[in-house]
Amino acid sequence: MRKSGVLMHITSLPSEYGVGTMGKAAYDFLDFLHDAGQSYWQILPVAPTGYGDSPYQTTSTFAGNPYFIDLDMLEEEGLLSKKDYADKNWGDNPELADYGKLYEQRTDVLGIAADNFLKNPTGKYAEFKEKNSCWLDDYALFTAIKKERGQRPWNEWPEALKVREKDALSKFEKEHATEVERNKVIQYFFADQWKKLHEYANQKEIQIIGDVPIYCAYDSVECWAHPELFLLDENLSLKEVAGCPPDAFAEGGQRWGNPLYDWDYHGKTKYEWWIGRIFYLCRLYDVLRIDHFRGFDSYYAIPAEREDARVGEWREGPGIKLFRALENRYGKQKIIAEDLGFLTDSVRKLLKDSGFPGMKILQFGFDIREGSHSDYLPHRYVEKCIAYTGTHDNDTINGWIEDADDNIRQCACEYLNIDDIKAANIAAMKALWASPAGIAIVQAQDLLGLGSASRMNIPAIPDGNWRWRAKSGAFTEDMAKQLNRLMLLYERRPDELTEEEQ
Repeated sequence: MRKSGVLMHITSLPSEYGVGTMGKAAYDFLDFLHDAGQSYWQILPVAPTGYGDSPYQTTSTFAGNPYFIDLDMLEEEGLLSKKDYADKNWGDNPELADYGKLYEQRTDVLGIAADNFLKNPTGKYAEFKEKNSCWLDDYALFTAIKKERGQRPWNEWPEALKVREKDALSKFEKEHATEVERNKVIQYFFADQWKKLHEYANQKEIQIIGDVPIYCAYDSVECWAHPELFLLDENLSLKEVAGCPPDAFAEGGQRWGNPLYDWDYHGKTKYEWWIGRIFYLCRLYDVLRIDHFRGFDSYYAIPAEREDARVGEWREGPGIKLFRALENRYGKQKIIAEDLGFLTDSVRKLLKDSGFPGMKILQFGFDIREGSHSDYLPHRYVEKCIAYTGTHDNDTINGWIEDADDNIRQCACEYLNIDDIKAANIAAMKALWASPAGIAIVQAQDLLGLGSASRMNIPAIPDGNWRWRAKSGAFTEDMAKQLNRLMLLYERRPDELTEEEQ
């Protein structure tokens, strides 16, 4: 069955308190998607972010981002009063997240709620701690030490804490027991609100597509608690880092800075950690998108001392062995492979062998370097793919076509049958919906007809990303009705028009 959805991260939802949350605006957006005939809400990783506020540089694989916890919902539960948070300065621009303000104030507010909760903790909280102890205990301790050390990365902590000497950790945990417990409560708040939101989405026949970054951040609980998973030296320092080589889009390549995996070690454990990670996230979401899928076939290793990605080498990844181990343990999972970037025959074979659908990006179809028969042009899509106007790493359609060179713009206008580039977003979405792709996902910014100022991320630019937020009331009832009719036209919703719609 042909379906469609919208890509918009939780941070981009409107709210009065600096960033989108799992509160009323999220439920309103799900109502909009349902009324608009959509089947999917795609979001970015929901884990806590580190330096640069990137959802792809997370401090934990399993934890939830405290910024997403809705304060009004905590107030309704009697855990906060309005005066605890309503009058704080959460930022001056409601269309941009101010992460500095969030960092300064959100943790303290959540700490108040956690202290109030701990006055009378519930049985469900005890169950949550027991069920998630395999990651929660380390995360709560890691976060408490970071706070006590002024948020300095774990490799700059005192040696005993850095190398996890048992006595030192026990002493710290005893002296900071309240802070450690607060961190666990905050994760319980996230899990509780996420469960309710996810259930509501499914009630509205909306599936949530989530995301798993292939790499962990160096300053993460995983690197600190399980350094054996990564290629670190005897001092637990980075030997090499992840990235991708120079190409037409980045002269110096992209140096992401993440630690690389010790795939020999993972193979000896039969990929136990990876299987647990993927299966956990497959249960958290309805569908899981695996970022940088090609890195499982081969990955680019950059010497840690290099400032860019000009020097590096490709190395063999685990390939299909990892995904066979996952399937043998848990059966087939609903997974999307982000198969973008430089693709080789071996990457294509891995995608085919995995059975996962890949991705198509409409904006890439008009790149003259692809020739006149690009597989990214909508009429060439296969049914088993997920087609996008663009992802979080791309410009909006209107921004892209305005900034494109003359040849690309001319080709796009001719293909989309438009004379005015201001109509590009509508034409591009219609081309996507009309394509053979089984699932079509459009950026929320393209639905709203926004330009480059609303772009979510510019790869290789470390500052100023991940900030865009939708205006309150942007997703209107009329827009939902128009979109719903288009879904019927392009056979991307299963039901017939109601009497009212006719």
